[in-house]
Formats: sequence, C-alpha cells, structure tokens
Amino acid sequence: MNDPIAAAPDAANDAPAGTTGPDTTHGAPDADENRRQLLYWRLLARLFDPAEQPALESAGLAVTEDIGLPASLLDPRVSVDSVVQRHPALAAEFEGLMVPQANADADAADRDRAAEVRRAALVSKVLLNTFATGSGMVTAGQLAAWQSDAAWLERALGCKPGELRTGRGAGAAAGTGTGGGTGNPDLSTLIPQIGPELAGLEADLVKRMHLREVLADNALASRLTPSMSLIEQLLRDKDNLDGTALANAKALIRRFVDEVAEVLRTEVEKASVGELDRSVPPKRVFRNLDLKRTVEKNLVNWNPEDERLYVDRLYYRQTARRTTPQRLIVVVDQSGSMVDSMVNCTILASIFAGLPKVDVHLIAYDTRAVDLTPWVGDPFEALLRTDLGGGTDGTVAMALAQPRIAEPRNTVVVWISDFYEWRGEELFAQMAAVHRSGARFIPVGSVTSSGRGSVNPWFRERFKDQGTPVISGHIRKLVHELKTFLT
Repeated sequence: MNDPIAAAPDAANDAPAGTTGPDTTHGAPDADENRRQLLYWRLLARLFDPAEQPALESAGLAVTEDIGLPASLLDPRVSVDSVVQRHPALAAEFEGLMVPQANADADAADRDRAAEVRRAALVSKVLLNTFATGSGMVTAGQLAAWQSDAAWLERALGCKPGELRTGRGAGAAAGTGTGGGTGNPDLSTLIPQIGPELAGLEADLVKRMHLREVLADNALASRLTPSMSLIEQLLRDKDNLDGTALANAKALIRRFVDEVAEVLRTEVEKASVGELDRSVPPKRVFRNLDLKRTVEKNLVNWNPEDERLYVDRLYYRQTARRTTPQRLIVVVDQSGSMVDSMVNCTILASIFAGLPKVDVHLIAYDTRAVDLTPWVGDPFEALLRTDLGGGTDGTVAMALAQPRIAEPRNTVVVWISDFYEWRGEELFAQMAAVHRSGARFIPVGSVTSSGRGSVNPWFRERFKDQGTPVISGHIRKLVHELKTFLT
C-alpha cells in the first residue's frame, strides 16, 4: 500500500512561520515535550478537519520516524490490525496504553519524556482511527475495520473488546486511578462517557450502509460483526428481507442474542436463588465434593508410618435450595426509542425463565400489545415477533398483565419504558393499583447497553413518591433487583 504521508516533505522546511520544526535531539526534555505536543496538535487538526495540514503532517512524520515507529501510524486509512500485523511488537504497547502509568505523579525531572512521545504517537493512532469516521457510504469492510479499531481503543483503556460499546463489564477499567503530571484523565469518570459515544458512532456507520445489499451477499454479510446498532437496524427492516438476506439477518441476530445471553447468564448465576434446603441430601457427584471437610474429618485415619491419609468417608456440599414459586411479568416498551432495552430484557427474561420455580411472562407493546410468553424461553424467536413502532400506550399492555397477577405477594412486575405515554395519568393509576395489591412493581427507565436513556420526569417523580423509584443505568441493576426478590 502506498503511504501518502511517507512522501511528506521535511518537517523543518514545512514548519509554520516563526518555528524551526521539531527538535530531534535525543535526551532533551524540552524537545520531547515539543514532540509530544506536536503529535497531539496533529491529532486534533485531523479530527476536526480531515484534510491534511502539511506542516503538522511533515513534522509528525519526522517525529514518528525519529523515535523508530512506522509511518503508517499517521495514516488513518491503515487499521491498527494492519499496523500490528506488520509490526507485532507493537501489540503489547497498545494493550493498556491509555491506562494511567504508575509514575504518572512523578516530578517533571523524573518523567520519561521520550516514552511519553512514543505513547502520544500510539494514542493518536487509536483515537484518530476510531473517532474520524468521515461521511458518505460505508461498506461492510469499512464497518468491520472500524469495529476492530474501536476494539483496540477499548484495549488501550484497559477494557475487553466490545465492553464499552455494549456496556458489558463497563467497570473493567474502574479503579485504574487518575493521571497526574502527564495530564492523564480519570478513566473511571471517562469510560462511562466514552461508551455511549462509541455506540453512537457505530450506529451512524450502520445507518450509512446499504444493509439490504450487504445481507444479500454471503461474502459481505460474513464480514459483519453483530452489535446493538446493527441488530436494531435488522429488527426494523426484517419484514422487508427475504431469501439470502433474511437468512443472514437471522444468523446475525442469533449470534448477538447468544453472546449477550452468555454474559447475562453469568450475571444471574453469580448469586444463587433461595436458601439452602438442608433436608435434601447432597448429590454425590465430584463437583459437590467438599475436599476441605473430607480431609479434616478423616485426619484420625492418618498413618505416620507410610505417611498416608486413609479416607473412609467422603463429604459433599449441599446445593439444593428452598424456593417459593414466583411469577415474573416483564412488560417491554417496543417503540423505536426502546430497542436496546427490549433486546436486553427479552434475553434476560429467557434466562430467568430457565430458573426453577420461576414462572415468566413477557409482554411487548407500543400502541398495541403482544404476548410473547410462548417464546420466552427463546429470545431469538421472541425478537423476531416484535414489531418496532412509534407511539406508546401502556394501558393495552396493562390489560394483558393485570390478569396474570394471581398471587400479588409472589409476583414481580418489571415495566421497561421511557414512560412517554399517550394516556399517562390513566396508566400510572393502574400501576399504583398493582403496587398497592402487594405485588413488587419495578419501573425501569433504561437497561440499555450504554446505560444512557431518558425518562418522562412526570412519571419519575410519581414513582419516587410511591416508593418505587425508576431504575436507570446498566442492566446489572435490574439483575440485582430481580435476584433480591427471587432469593
């Protein structure tokens, strides 16, 4: 691949009037600081104006080559994957690149300024490739390349690929500390802000694709990586697809559902449901074997002559739990603004449906309501039966939900919506009646991947006064609430 930046003129000759270009003298703190600032000024110039700035580009090239890094780091058309493939040693440098360093608070005299220049060049690469998305038509290959670059940014921030864009495990980099003398920001503050921005960029790229044409081509469709933005577009357009395009769309939805389900299932299984039922003998299988107790109880059989412990009885952990049959009714707003929540909660409902003695019902609505309970165990099939709409009338969903509250004390109603309703006062009166009946009512404003969402302030205040505040944020909050009820 020809690298246009590699042919840039000498940095010193093209430096702006009044400057002499970068000082390439090694070991000079001021020179290294100038280099670092130059690389970041070039980054800002390219982010806000895609056109090359000759002086900054040539100066950046001189700095990059002088510190022994490849010129392709300056070309946003070259993916981070390509750079790492050609220069494998750089892979380790990108990992955790933007996590504050241990010596971040060191005095200016003790800072490794040469290392900071190298770090600035690598940081510029991942930021420019991720945030400079351009405009116009996007191909499947370009979307895949962007997703790969975004994954490298997530790695640089100390997260796993996909965590920021989907919100799964978004606290992975929490506790990495704050920057000091190097000007590094507090990642625990920045990461919740970066995640939604990445998801927004990905959504924009998906919208700029001719998705139907891509899906109709098996080779192009195979290059797509499932994401919430892509799944939203597929659900909106599924009725207009057929043949190969429909089959590829279903395959992508299935892959995404399985990936999210695996993560959510782990969240649910972190805490057991119900107290141990000690009246039920433990199952005598290896996974229940209590090695510590077995050794302690058989210490009397220790033979000092041959230095062996003879075991005449094995002890097992009790795993059976005492549970009360519970009914979980999940009502999901399927209007256009709630797609992310609908996907997450449909998958979550299927996971809880697999727990013992938990009777799960699933209802989706916009201006009409549909009972998805027959497919609650298969979120893929349930999502295919949704019909994303525009308006919202929760009273039609309440008409399906109320008859299912047979035993209020053993029932929880989870209502997921932004609560911008056509008949708001009537619906709230019905919700208040459910709460007064003794059922557990949990209003949820946003269980999106990013945790970002808005809730009708009128409803928010009334739910707060009622003692059932709206849950907003990551889906883990809802998982915690449901596990508390079912325990």
